Amino acid sequence: MAQLGGTPVLIMKEGTERQRGRDAMSNNIAAAIVIAEAVRTSLGPMGMDKMLVDQFGDVVITNDGATILKEIDVQHPAAKMMVEVAKTQDSEVGDGTTTSVILAGELLKRAKKLIEQKIHPTVITEGFRKAADKAIEILDNMSVKSGIDDEEGLKNVAMTCMSSKIVSESKEMLAQICMDAIKAIAEKDDNGKWVADIDKVQIQKKEGDSIDDTGLIKGIILDKEVVSPGMPKIVKDAKILLLQSAIEIEKTEFDAKLQITSPEQIQQFLDEEEKMLRTMVEKIEKSETNVVICQKGIDDLAQHFLSKAGIMAIRRVKKSDIEKLSKATGGMIFTNLDDVTPEKLGYAGVVEERKIMNDSWIFIEECKDPKSVVILIRGGTELVVDEVERAIHDALCVIRDVVEDQKIVGGGGAPEIETAIQLREYASTLGGREQLAVEVFADSLDIIPKTLAENAGLDQIDTLMKLRASHQQGNKFAGHDLDTGDVIVDMMKIGVVEPTIVKAQAIKSSTEATSMILRIDDIIASAKSAMPPMPPGGGMGGMGGMPPGMGGMGGLPPGMM
Repeated sequence: MAQLGGTPVLIMKEGTERQRGRDAMSNNIAAAIVIAEAVRTSLGPMGMDKMLVDQFGDVVITNDGATILKEIDVQHPAAKMMVEVAKTQDSEVGDGTTTSVILAGELLKRAKKLIEQKIHPTVITEGFRKAADKAIEILDNMSVKSGIDDEEGLKNVAMTCMSSKIVSESKEMLAQICMDAIKAIAEKDDNGKWVADIDKVQIQKKEGDSIDDTGLIKGIILDKEVVSPGMPKIVKDAKILLLQSAIEIEKTEFDAKLQITSPEQIQQFLDEEEKMLRTMVEKIEKSETNVVICQKGIDDLAQHFLSKAGIMAIRRVKKSDIEKLSKATGGMIFTNLDDVTPEKLGYAGVVEERKIMNDSWIFIEECKDPKSVVILIRGGTELVVDEVERAIHDALCVIRDVVEDQKIVGGGGAPEIETAIQLREYASTLGGREQLAVEVFADSLDIIPKTLAENAGLDQIDTLMKLRASHQQGNKFAGHDLDTGDVIVDMMKIGVVEPTIVKAQAIKSSTEATSMILRIDDIIASAKSAMPPMPPGGGMGGMGGMPPGMGGMGGLPPGMM
């Protein structure tokens, strides 16, 4: 509403809510801090899990920041921006989601105090931007070189990532599986850089057995069965034909009629179909194939001929699985049986149908140089299996990060303490109010070691002071060893390490989200759309006076049924 010559002018719909200035900013900051506090207790190896129950009664138990924020139903727009921080962190680097949200919450909490001191939000955001750039530079300088050949480093990164999960008891075994998987699928690109596409690591999960029964299969698992009981259930030294076309008589794309004048002609027609199918199977036999994996259907008669030839066949396999099979077995994908030659077939040491719980799966194992592998996850219950999957996904992501970025830093709060100390020195070189913003950014980084200490039952202030003193003496990787309770430990020596890119991304995403929230000074929420009032009279009797012409099916206009 605005005043024009004493007359109120309505600009927005009735019911529109609007918050301006300090109120809007405080509201946004408060909502974002609530989200940060919600996940704060789940940080670190001593962090707690959350049980999330949706409206259908489905339960998720996890301490993964991205999963927690994805599962809870957030309404406030500023809180949704914090959820986006976690999603970005998860999609970019796969770990550090809780860290990024906690850091964003602390930046906002401390920025609010600067705003109360009459420092303009634009000045604060500019100071935060400079601090973030400097922090990433500091992280880069303190990083240690690693890469695909550093097996110990890769394994330690995965174990650090999984130490806060439900799988922490089995983290060494799972870290080895994840490292072997990434090393199998990693390739050099055109520029000679290592890349690892984790989509090439297939995750299959089945409750039953224990987490320790989880294993890496150098091949593929298909959620399928052998098409005919007469076919072999296990084939060793498998020569695999990957086929995109159907092994059946294709129907024409246009309608056709056959005029049959005698029963013999029907028999001739059937004999010709059988002959065509037999020819197809003979082509497969001739190529020395003993396993056929088909994307489309296989005719019943063709199944019979394949069974007689002792060939295992699997049909209606997804296109994505056929492509993974091609990478795993080294076989070419064929669309025409005439092109099939023995040297273009895929190879696997064994192809076997196995029963897992109540389901039959096809295991294609012992491939020579697979560029696609499977991790088969086992666990006591479905909830455990789901959490193991999340832990393995995070571990795969951090190993990929190190393989591609080739840099690691110590964990346990060490990089945050070291970065904060150097940022305070950097702040003293700046003039004006931006110096305050950089100092606040440095203070905000302390929230990570403080939260780690708090979640482990240690005294926050005492721990922080000891860590700062150690870092100022030159121990740049001094941090918490929360397993033993020791505060001053070289994280690199005990193998608590993280990818540099995870820490850098957490700083980037939290800084950008904080800057966006701080720059908002006006919130305009539109009114909820309401039904227009019904005019009196007309319409159907007993229907609340519907307008004329709104009779018929529930008051719909003619032609809208």
